[in-house]
Amino acid sequence: MEKLKSILNYTFNFTDGISISVKGLLLVITVIFLTSIFLNLFRRILTRRLPNDDKAKFKILFGYGKWIVYLVILLITFHGIGVNVTAVFAASAALLIGVGLALQTLFQDIIAGVLILIDQTIHVGDIIEIDGKIGRVDEVKLRTTRAVTIDNKVLIIPHHLYLTNSLYNWTQNGSTTRESVTVGVAYGTDVQLVKKILIQAADSHDLILKHPAPYVFFTNFGDSALEFKLVFTLNDSFKGAIPKSDLRFEIDKLFREHNISIPFPQRDIHIIQKPQ
Repeated sequence: MEKLKSILNYTFNFTDGISISVKGLLLVITVIFLTSIFLNLFRRILTRRLPNDDKAKFKILFGYGKWIVYLVILLITFHGIGVNVTAVFAASAALLIGVGLALQTLFQDIIAGVLILIDQTIHVGDIIEIDGKIGRVDEVKLRTTRAVTIDNKVLIIPHHLYLTNSLYNWTQNGSTTRESVTVGVAYGTDVQLVKKILIQAADSHDLILKHPAPYVFFTNFGDSALEFKLVFTLNDSFKGAIPKSDLRFEIDKLFREHNISIPFPQRDIHIIQKPQ
């Protein structure tokens, strides 16, 4: 027993007055081992509901973060067993502050990417709109989202933009979305006929779903026209500009056939002459 105690109390002396005993070294190894078990368990809990591809991305990021945790735990354990690590703490703090300031945006991107992976805000194939830009998600990485616009241009979105802008996910509730086309007709036009023509135009288009059925709203008595909105449902809103354009062509054609005019903005000017 005495021999075991002497072995455990044997001290290794290093430069700058740093020394550590065998007992302290065993304690450090034990703490690192327990930390590793805890981190692996924590990672499994966070990723248990993620798809396999997202699990792989998260595992890579977690691997980098794990070494930072190990470093912090190691320094705290050394300090706890009496090893003089004040200088190491000071150097580490200064280094981390400098790196943090230099890579602030990068860290924001990565943190936002982790949150996206965890709460499943975006999936591949979703149609998203952010800062007025619309695209279909092609790939979600840790730092950026890659989306393709309707013009076949690649849109690279840094994840920190999700923290400062409103993100619209058009297809998170399903692939179908409601779209609309607005039109104005001259005062005195038969509004029931206008409604019938607009429904007819929507029903004749192959890309517009029959259920729910298209509907016409009489939205307002405008300054120069009676204003209507034709609301319809698409199964692929990413290409919604095409059926909208087709509908406008068809509405214009049907209006001409029924002598319905679309007025231009008008203003009445009254000139009052003062008597001389």
